[in-house]
Amino acid sequence: MTNFMLGIDIGTTSTKAVLFSEKGEVIQKESQGYPLHTPDISTAEQDPDEIFQAVVTVMTAIMADHKDKNISFVSFSSAMHSLIAVDKDGHPLTSCITWADNRSEAWTQKIKDEWNGHEIYRRTGTPIHPMSPLSKVTWMVQEHPEIDSITSKYIGIKEYIFHKFFNDYVLDHSLASATGMMNLEKLDWDEEALQVAGISPDKLSRLVPTTEAFTSCNRSLAAKIGIDPETPFIIGASDGVLSNLGVNAIGKGEVAITIGTSGAIRTIIDQPKTDEKGRIFCYALTEDQWVIGGPVNNGGMILRWIRDEFAAAEIETAKRLGIDPYEVLTKIADGVRPGAEGLIFHPYLAGERAPLWNPDVRGSFFGLTMSHKKEHMIRAALEGIIYNLYTVYLALVECMDTPVTRIQATGGFARSDVWRQMMADIFESEVAVPESYESSCLGACILGLYATGKVESFEVASEMIGSTHQHTPVEEASHEYRQLLPIFIDLSRRLSSDYTRIAEYQRRLIHK
Repeated sequence: MTNFMLGIDIGTTSTKAVLFSEKGEVIQKESQGYPLHTPDISTAEQDPDEIFQAVVTVMTAIMADHKDKNISFVSFSSAMHSLIAVDKDGHPLTSCITWADNRSEAWTQKIKDEWNGHEIYRRTGTPIHPMSPLSKVTWMVQEHPEIDSITSKYIGIKEYIFHKFFNDYVLDHSLASATGMMNLEKLDWDEEALQVAGISPDKLSRLVPTTEAFTSCNRSLAAKIGIDPETPFIIGASDGVLSNLGVNAIGKGEVAITIGTSGAIRTIIDQPKTDEKGRIFCYALTEDQWVIGGPVNNGGMILRWIRDEFAAAEIETAKRLGIDPYEVLTKIADGVRPGAEGLIFHPYLAGERAPLWNPDVRGSFFGLTMSHKKEHMIRAALEGIIYNLYTVYLALVECMDTPVTRIQATGGFARSDVWRQMMADIFESEVAVPESYESSCLGACILGLYATGKVESFEVASEMIGSTHQHTPVEEASHEYRQLLPIFIDLSRRLSSDYTRIAEYQRRLIHK
């Protein structure tokens, strides 16, 4: 009898469900989007019930077409750093506050400067930044006591969804290690982090391994979806660490680079490790595999901004011709020489996480002359996203015990031949891109196979990936980038006090 596995990825812009055969072949994909509410520069929230409905919708759509198939398990991947306050009945008291929300910025600074932030980071693996639930809970407790006083639990979006399915508040070690509140060595909540946040452990979920399986799902939900309530639900891990699994970047020295809405660079190691300079994260995959790396805020969202603000006319034409608007943008960029004739773009439109960890940094074009046209600006923007990732890569290489052996790239950007080549040229490295773009869902299913004892190691990933696009650096392009990268890096360092001044000015405008 053929068995199938269902991977669910709860992302920032949509939830995806992918049905795979146990050999990793994609049988069916479903996706349901939802809005991110950003009423001002600091707020980035979603409706938790809308996301829960999206999970139910995509699962139901797949099960409706495959009633007869035996589903061995459902396994979950989820975006990190979300926070929802819920009352004693499990009703949300807040929206789902996402990683991109910066309202806890002042408290983040306090944790960094006055409350032993660096030591907390060294134990918990999450850099001190407004993205982290540690900062968000601290802000909530300090500034919204009216909400905190009736809050029964502080949870993330996956916990919210699991509670609907199993009436239990549980959190896997992987997402817990991204809260800034879990001690990596003890795999338990960190006392000092909780003291700083101002909460007791009973306000947080019970911690479980990423391989933990749950059965006896809520019967009416199971009936609605069309799944046997005794089907094992593997709690799974965060989208980031599962993406490494899903692109087969699991060996020593293998680095995975993802660019979706945001982006990240990661590699797997066998024990927790943090960085003296506080630039990289360390998150759990399983109890004996850890992922270190750095996340960037500014990935595909920059492309969307370029599309909307710079290329409205071209995009209108593309729509009429039925061409993907992003393909139009990369085609325009491809008509410009590498290095955009000396135009550099700092892609910090949403502050930045690694390697600067500064929510106040701002975007800029540098080197503009009369001879630069719109297409140069588009090319520079694409290059700027990769330059920024390269600076994270430099920090990661410093912290790795082994040299980099290969780079596996994935995410929406990987669909573009132009961008893939740009990455190979800037990183001066071979870049391999798997054909399958569903790396987090596939990673969740590989973890599920391991959790249910169907495979003994993650090595099976290599057989499931299928064919890859290979890109080799072109020396003429790399030569240009070698000259521009030091300028890109130098500028972002020199401007740090000016970033603060301009950010403060912008905040004053909002409050007027």
